Parts: sequence; C-alpha cells; structure tokens
Amino acid sequence: MTVYVDPPAWPGHGRLWSHLVSDVSYDELHAFAAGLGVPRRAFERDHYDLPSHRYADAVVAGALEVSSREVVRLLRASGLRRPKGLVQRRSS
Repeated sequence: MTVYVDPPAWPGHGRLWSHLVSDVSYDELHAFAAGLGVPRRAFERDHYDLPSHRYADAVVAGALEVSSREVVRLLRASGLRRPKGLVQRRSS
C-alpha cells in the first residue's frame, strides 16, 4: 500500500491543509484514512484534506512525503484524478 501526502500549504478555515492520495485506488486511500481516524467527509473527489496537525501522523503511518505537484502527477498517471468542475458528458 502506497499513499502520498503533500506538505501542509493549503489555507482554509484558519489552518493549513495537506492532500492525502493513493496512486492505486480509492479503496486503498479510504482504508489508510480510516486507519488514521480521518472522517470520510474529509474526502474530496480524489483526495483527503488533512489538517496540518495530522501531517506527521500520516507520515508515521507510512504515507510518503511528496510535493503538491507530485500529488497531481501521481493522480493523473494513475487515472484517479477528478478535477474540480469536471463535467462528464453523456454518450449518445
């Protein structure tokens, strides 16, 4: 199981946030997050938002530290990227 986390650099709600992602499956990501006690409501499209005070917990649990750019690259390469505002077209 490989899960990745970027540094807490994303501001919101008075704190900084990291992104927790998998390059294998959402099931793997959900299992890892559940093991950390991260609530499912923290899942947003293709990643978990992780508050800065939980960053070290994720690393200790086995998440690999990567840059924010690397998070996006990993998601795209795996086919798991779900960009905000993406509209899926219906086939005719």
